[in-house]
Order: sequence, then structure tokens, then C-alpha cells
Amino acid sequence: MTEQALQTLKDGYTFDGATLDLGVALDGEDPSKETPISIPLSMLNRHGLVAGATGTGKTVTLQVLAEQLSRAGVPVFASDIKGDLSGIGAAGVESDKLRKRLDAAGQDWQPKDNPTEFYTLGDSGLGTPLRATVTSFGPILLAKVLELNDTQESVLSLVFHYADQAGLALLDLSDLKAVLTFLTSDEGKADLEGIGGASKATVGVILRKISELAAQGGDVFFGEPEFDTADLLRTDDNGAGIVSVLELQKLSQSPALFSTFLMWLLADLFQDLPEVGDPDKPSLVFFFDEAHLLFADASKAFLQSVTQTVRLIRSKGVGIFFVTQTPKDVPEEVLAQLGSRIQHQLRAHTPNDAKALKATVQTFPKSDYDLEELLTSLGIGEAVVTVMDPDGAPTPVAPTRMRAPESKMGPMSEDEIKAAVAASPQREKYGTAIDNESAREILAERLEGGSEAHAEEQQSAPADKIDFPEEPGAGGKKPAKNDDENLFTQVVKSSAFKQFTRTAAREIARGIFGTSRRRR
Repeated sequence: MTEQALQTLKDGYTFDGATLDLGVALDGEDPSKETPISIPLSMLNRHGLVAGATGTGKTVTLQVLAEQLSRAGVPVFASDIKGDLSGIGAAGVESDKLRKRLDAAGQDWQPKDNPTEFYTLGDSGLGTPLRATVTSFGPILLAKVLELNDTQESVLSLVFHYADQAGLALLDLSDLKAVLTFLTSDEGKADLEGIGGASKATVGVILRKISELAAQGGDVFFGEPEFDTADLLRTDDNGAGIVSVLELQKLSQSPALFSTFLMWLLADLFQDLPEVGDPDKPSLVFFFDEAHLLFADASKAFLQSVTQTVRLIRSKGVGIFFVTQTPKDVPEEVLAQLGSRIQHQLRAHTPNDAKALKATVQTFPKSDYDLEELLTSLGIGEAVVTVMDPDGAPTPVAPTRMRAPESKMGPMSEDEIKAAVAASPQREKYGTAIDNESAREILAERLEGGSEAHAEEQQSAPADKIDFPEEPGAGGKKPAKNDDENLFTQVVKSSAFKQFTRTAAREIARGIFGTSRRRR
């Protein structure tokens, strides 16, 4: 690299105000100690992308950003998919290999831990349990988890509206199942007709999807006490931001659940946080690991809601970093809003890899580098960087030797995590599940009050059979597309659905995702 090129990078990454150190520029294969690469702290709420092939250093980059944010007084939330991010709560350990890297980059390194809270979804892991009620989760997010089509999602929205108006609290999945079962019973069929005449078959499919989710262990976090997302915004007694680490590696059977749960956290924050404009530093930075899971098989309504949330939550001081393998894992509407890019090595072993590489290059500003060659030749812990400067312009593309974290690289032991969780006040607040009266109990009482004659009739007659749509390849015919479209049209044009769209926000303050405020 020429002296002029290095000077261009120095000028491009010199900022007024606080910054986070990303590393130093690469001059060929050697780090240039005199050319630091950084990102302005004030621009972290303009969102970003950390991408790269498996094993190239994305998690360590996340850790480097998170620990510096914490020390700047900014709370951090990060999902821990692989289980190796917990080390951020312990001081790093020097080794000969690390010392060689530090000396080459000229990094002043001191082992430090960070104030860390460990969470898990429900009772699936070692951390403090996180739960959300079905009501606050909302129909759009739940439809994503259940993999419902547009028709089924619309019916689910009507069922939520019915439960809201009927005073039926949907706290866990058993409450939702109870409402759906009631609506398909003789006692509830009039109510079902009153919310748009949704077919028994469609309700049956939703019931089956809920049962499948529960069987996979995906219902572990629906219930109370519901997590208050304000707890993600805390600092410790020394003013350092709390790093909230959500353990997710034991939920591999329900990837859509944990990615959608993270979106619920953002939606809840969006509803509760005030507008702050462009602060000197963000209120929270949210790292969304394995981001491709969020967008896989997502409905149009879901993608629109994600895009709107990402666009608007910036003004509430929240920054979002999506962590995934390639930029093409993120929809263009979302990718366009990510001001900073940290791209680790990509591989081009297959035609699809080559296509992803070309698409990645097109997301960077113009530069003198052959980015296709550069991105495939980066080493572990190296990346190509461009960030948004305080004027809103992209910085020059910079090949970078990334900074080493001062906290522990790799997981803390189970005993260390258990001790940290036991000592946390969050454990006392959220550790024990609560079973308050909800839709299940209310409907059970209502059904028990039915006529004795009807009960006897039900005992002597065969149970009603819900006609589930035939699945393709199961020996039956695939439901005709026109039938689905006709049902969807009927639901959308029904007076109940129109009333729902006019009044839901006023009645229960549902937000972008149809989520409601938590019960106070």
C-alpha cells in the first residue's frame, strides 16, 4: 500500500468525539500500527453488519465491539448462538500467540471483564429465564414462528382481537389453544362466525402448528413473569453498560422462535423508548446473531414490520448490528439502512459462493482494491471495513487487522455462569414462573357451566373432527390456491377485520408487529 493510500485511511478514520477501536489497517499482509481504524460512537445507532464465513472471527468482532460499548456506558444485548460469547464476563488470558498478535498491531492490552447478565429462553439453559406472554408477542410475530401462510396469519390476528375484546388473557400457548378450541366448539361457533367466519379447517391447522411448536420445546418462554425490556438498558455502579447475553444454543430445534423472539424485544423497546434524535452515544446496541434465521420464509407483513422497526428505532437511540455470513442474507430494504460494514473472509468454493461474493462486493463503496480477491484472501481476525462518518458519508474501504478482545475468548465454565446468575437480582425477579388466571381457566369455567344435556350428547356422540387441509405428498390433494385466496378475501373484507384494523391500536396500543404493551 502506498503512503498516499495509508494517509487516505488515516484521514478517513480520524473523527472528533468518542470512537470504538476496530483495529489497524493492513499494509499488504502486515498491520500498520500508525493507521488505526475506528467507528464513531455517535454513529452506532445507524446500524451495521458483521459478516463472514464460519470461523473467520465474527463472534470475536462482536465481542470487541460489545466490551468497548460497555466501557463507554452503553448497554449491550447479544444472542449467544454457539455458546462462546459468555467469556465477555471474564478477564482475558494472555498467551504467546495473543502476545505476538498484540505486538504486531501495537495494541495496548489489559485483561478486563465486563458486567454481564446471562439469560435463557424459558428454562432451556443456565441463565435467568426470559418469558413473554402470547398477548404481548402478537399475531404477526407468532405467525412467523408457526410458519403460517397469509390466510392463517389473518385468522390468527382476528383471534387475538377476539381475545382482547373478550377479556381473555393469552399468557401462554395453552391459553391460545383453549381459545381456538372453544371457537371450534358448539359453544363458540357463534363467536367464530362473529369474527369473520374463519373456517374450522384453518383454525385446526393453527392448532396443529401450536402443538408442533410445543412438542419441539418452543413454548418454553411463553408465560409470566414477562420480561421488562427496560432491564436491558441498565448500567452498573461504575457507569459501565450491562452486557446482556442470551444463551440460545439449546434451542436448535426452534430457530425461527429465537430469531423472532429477538424481534419481539426490539418491538417492545420501540414502543416504550422516547424519541432522542441523534444522541452522542446510543441507549443500547443490539447484536442480532445468525440474522438469516429472522428472514427465512418470512411473510410480506413480517418483512415490512422488520424494515419499519429498523428504520424508526434509530431515533430512539438503539443501534442494531446484524451478524450473518453474507449481506445477501439480509433483505435489501434492511441492508440499505445499515451504515457500517465489517466483512470477514468469504469463500468461493461453489457457484453459489461466487455469486454471494460478487453481491457482497457490490455493497461496498468504490475503492482501488480488487475486493473479490481481497475478501477471499483475508486471514482469521481480518476484515474489510467501511463505516458511516459523522457527516453521514461512508469512510474509505479499509482492509483491517481486527482488535483483540480484553475479555476471555471462549466460554466461561458452567459453574462460573451459574454463580453469576445466582448472584444477580434478575434471578429473583424472573426466576420463578407464575400461573395467573387466564383464558384457559376462564373458558374452562364457561364450558363447565354449559347445559348437562349438551354434555351428555357430547359423550354419546362421536367427537367432532376438524378437517385439516391435506398436506402435499400425503396421498391427498393439495388445497386449491383459489380456495385459499377466496377465504383470505372473505376474512380481509369482513366487517370484523375492518373494525380490527381501525380500533386495535386504540384499544390495546398494539405496535408495528401487532405486539401489545406488557400487563402492568
